[in-house]
Amino acid sequence: MKHLRLFLYTVLFGLTFTACGGDDDDITDNTGGGNQRSTPTVANTNANDGSVAFSRQLEFPHLKGGNSLVLVHIVPVYGVNYSTEWDTDKRAQRWSCYQMHAGNNVRNTNRYTSDTNQYPNDPFLSSRYQFTSDPYWNTGYDHGHICPSADRLNSEEANIQTFYLTNMQPQQNGFNAGVWENMESQVRNWNSNNFRDTLYVVKGGTIDSEENLGAPNSRGQIMQYIGSGVNRIPVPKYFFMAILCKDKSSANGGYKALAFWVEHKSNSSNDLKRYVVSIDELEQKTGIDFFCNLPDNIENAIEAKSAEEICGVWGLK
Repeated sequence: MKHLRLFLYTVLFGLTFTACGGDDDDITDNTGGGNQRSTPTVANTNANDGSVAFSRQLEFPHLKGGNSLVLVHIVPVYGVNYSTEWDTDKRAQRWSCYQMHAGNNVRNTNRYTSDTNQYPNDPFLSSRYQFTSDPYWNTGYDHGHICPSADRLNSEEANIQTFYLTNMQPQQNGFNAGVWENMESQVRNWNSNNFRDTLYVVKGGTIDSEENLGAPNSRGQIMQYIGSGVNRIPVPKYFFMAILCKDKSSANGGYKALAFWVEHKSNSSNDLKRYVVSIDELEQKTGIDFFCNLPDNIENAIEAKSAEEICGVWGLK
């Protein structure tokens, strides 16, 4: 009943709540000269028709639509916790996106644990799309968090929501506890007041095409899917992160961006610069338009930077 009450509350809360802590609405372009403030061109922004609440926040990619649903998870006080685009045909997520800033960079709870339901169905997802049992058990794959538990220790409810099955992708343990964890730790290192005003983070695994599926399990078998029937889900061949940083001291309107692209295999590397790509390159690899709600002139400038330029700006050596 706890999750049901939270669900009913947050659906109503989400209709009127404006997220705090970030600077999502501060995208006015000052290129008109003098004191004039011109309206920026934002060609591929998400529709402002109310069909998906908060979809014009800067962390949101361009929505695929069609057979995809967007699940916005909200908690009292902190507002939007994270959002997920869920493919109803493949019964898997395309990405989770969220913000990191001073307002939610606090620790008020510990990692959620449960003896009976560690990875619950998402109460925001229609019952017709929910799993009848946990498809991960006994498959050799970890429940790979996309919005990490460690990024959401600001409240108990925020942390519990990160354990929903809609926020998971199948990951080998040697990947999940290796290079993926190292990347997540680096993002948390960037989540400091002297580095950012706000970080806008999008993460996921490749599920949109057969050639981007398949990774060996703990027995070395190449698996494209785990589970069966309504509990059948794809295994991504690659994982990615796209990170936008707003920092008033930086160029390009106060924004800079970085992407990681990494093959899904056992890997404990700490040499993260090997996996840095431009946002433009990541968009080509995934077919996802990241940070589409930025003014076009800012988006184009930050997304085209080379991996070498990006590593310098972000301090990766």
